[in-house]
Amino acid sequence: MVAKAELHCHIEGAASPDLVVVQARKYGVDTSSFLRDGAYIWHDFTSFLAAYDAAAGLFRTEEDYALLAEDYLTGLARDGAIYSEIFISPDHAGKAGLSPGAYADALGEGIVRARASTGIEGRMIVTGIRHFGASSVMAAARFAAGCGHRLVTGFGMAGEERFGHPRDYVGAFDMAREAGLGTTVHAGELAGWESVAAALDHIRPARIGHGVRAIENPDLVRRLADERVVLEVCPVSNVTLKVFADFASHPLPQLLAAGCRVTLNSDDPPHFHTSLAHEYAVAARVFDLDDNALAGLTRTALEAAFIDEATRAMLLRRLGDKAVAP
Repeated sequence: MVAKAELHCHIEGAASPDLVVVQARKYGVDTSSFLRDGAYIWHDFTSFLAAYDAAAGLFRTEEDYALLAEDYLTGLARDGAIYSEIFISPDHAGKAGLSPGAYADALGEGIVRARASTGIEGRMIVTGIRHFGASSVMAAARFAAGCGHRLVTGFGMAGEERFGHPRDYVGAFDMAREAGLGTTVHAGELAGWESVAAALDHIRPARIGHGVRAIENPDLVRRLADERVVLEVCPVSNVTLKVFADFASHPLPQLLAAGCRVTLNSDDPPHFHTSLAHEYAVAARVFDLDDNALAGLTRTALEAAFIDEATRAMLLRRLGDKAVAP
């Protein structure tokens, strides 16, 4: 088994159907509108968001969120993952009636539990929601920069890529960088290559969430390779959401061939009928990556992870020991 690492997963979107059923029973909620036969049901982006929000709404207390993180990271570890970064959103905390601090503490507790039982390392990336506007994203950055939680090591921005312009969010990312946080931003998924270029020009992130539409501009692909900006690529999500029609159209092989730094990620795994292990399997089967190439993607993820250097060195040693385990 190839050792794995993940940098791009929205924790509320990672809630397994089995766990959601347990939560629904706890709160007496009917799940038939968004969950059937152990799977999420949706047919377009609007209904996907509705299913996502309905499942997320079943996590309401600190223990609920601790359980969510523990359940997800424990499952990753079973599939051979040694490291995980999860996107967390203060906006979800507000919907649940929790303070951002209590929410982060609870998710952090779940990460600690998973590490104690499996050895997996985990960190949190606080995200602002782009379409909520610049002031909301700034508030998320202010929380990330000031919360002092040892497992909050990054700041990012998700949401509707076609809303606003990256220059509107520069202040939030500057604040995060000044606080020593790693930075990542969603771009080049539903919006085209221009969104990636604008993010590089204005936000200057270390990583781009998705970024795959950069393939539309060869000069931009060369820039990504030259500047060593890491792409958090989610192939199954991209095909499921029709960013690309099929895997044959997906640019992961071309990005790798161009020298781009690429990682594999699951995004909102159960919603897209995927997992991190499945993403690695797809990369092997569809893109013909052998175990050494897959281990190289894990190495890229660990090199790009928002962690201290001692932890990075430890994880790279673990990868060296388990890169291609039997």
